[in-house]
Amino acid sequence: MPLQVSDYSWQQTKTTVFISVPLRGVCVRDADVFCTENYLKVSFPPFLFEVFLYAPIDDESSKAKIGNNTIIFTLHKKEAAMWETLSVSGVDKEMMQRIREKSILQAQERAKEATEAKAAARREDQKYTLSVMMKIEEEERKKIEDMKENERIKATKELEAWKEHQRKAEEQKRFQREEKSHQQEKRIEEEGKKLKHKSLTKNSASRNLATKGRNSENIFFEKLKEDSIPAPRSVGNIQISFTPRVFPTALRESQVAEEEEWLHKQAEAQRAMNTDIPELCDLKEEEKNPEWLKEKGNKLFATENYFAAINAYNLAIRLNNKIPLLYLNRAACHLKLRNLHKAIEDSSKALELLTPPVAANANTRMKAHVRRGTAFCQLELYVEGLQDYEAALKIDPSNKIVQNDAEKIRNIIQGTELKC
Repeated sequence: MPLQVSDYSWQQTKTTVFISVPLRGVCVRDADVFCTENYLKVSFPPFLFEVFLYAPIDDESSKAKIGNNTIIFTLHKKEAAMWETLSVSGVDKEMMQRIREKSILQAQERAKEATEAKAAARREDQKYTLSVMMKIEEEERKKIEDMKENERIKATKELEAWKEHQRKAEEQKRFQREEKSHQQEKRIEEEGKKLKHKSLTKNSASRNLATKGRNSENIFFEKLKEDSIPAPRSVGNIQISFTPRVFPTALRESQVAEEEEWLHKQAEAQRAMNTDIPELCDLKEEEKNPEWLKEKGNKLFATENYFAAINAYNLAIRLNNKIPLLYLNRAACHLKLRNLHKAIEDSSKALELLTPPVAANANTRMKAHVRRGTAFCQLELYVEGLQDYEAALKIDPSNKIVQNDAEKIRNIIQGTELKC
């Protein structure tokens, strides 16, 4: 049974009540204060201070200060008036119990409202945070779209500049052809005039000789006329030989050194053999030849057995890693199997080995560019793919298939054709 505290003191004004409750030998941390508009309780075992207030107070603005073994309450009245007593008089136990229960319910409802208010505030904070994040993501997305648009505009401008350059080059070629044709026509016309002049001169000389013969009274005229008729020409063959014309290549345009370097590299690649591979122990001699393995891989590729073809090319590359066709053919297998990054890697390795660029390896370099460009396009890297296709067209400008594919890629970059 707790001990009721009776030696408290209180004072009041019209708006405020001050209550001083002593704490004897009790730790401040052990004091439990409970206050509503009609009820005030301080529990600090084994003591209990309990007051059923004379009139309602504003418990939200009221305060309690603990110090020097004393609790001082500052209670603000809801209505400004002087109280007759601190606690209401004539309160029995049943009424006290009802006031306690009502106070507890009010405190619970107030705590529930505070909890709901906190939850609502938390939801508002979360909603605000989400809106801020969405705004940031929208700004990032817009920034990425702007970058893509700038790249598309840049690619379009470069494409237009390339087309304009091609158009000017075609006009220059056409002008040169027309100029050359005009010069040829002029030369033919001059030669015709010269032949016509020679013919007129010859006919005039013949007429003069005929007139002179008619006016002559030489008695031997008929005999001379008979003697002047030449004998029929004999039939025979004339052997004609022509001196061959030589068009030497200018030194600045010659590729003799590059071609010799290319042939030297190919010869070294054919001679290079790695015979210390354990997998070669059970193979026949012809199966240890990279060229035989390359042909084997080509046959497997033709039968659509791409994995087996890759194995053949892998072993051939282990035997000799300087043959560009091995990487180029393996890139074709990777394209069929959708191993796009490996296809790009093998095509790049083939281009690295196809140096220096000479006429002997032009077709192989074009295929390497086309296969790498195809892999880039399947990865939706259309600008890089277009660069490889344009490099292939520089090697073989008359290839219609490569021209059509390059035009499709340009349309995709410009947004005029849907991607497949």
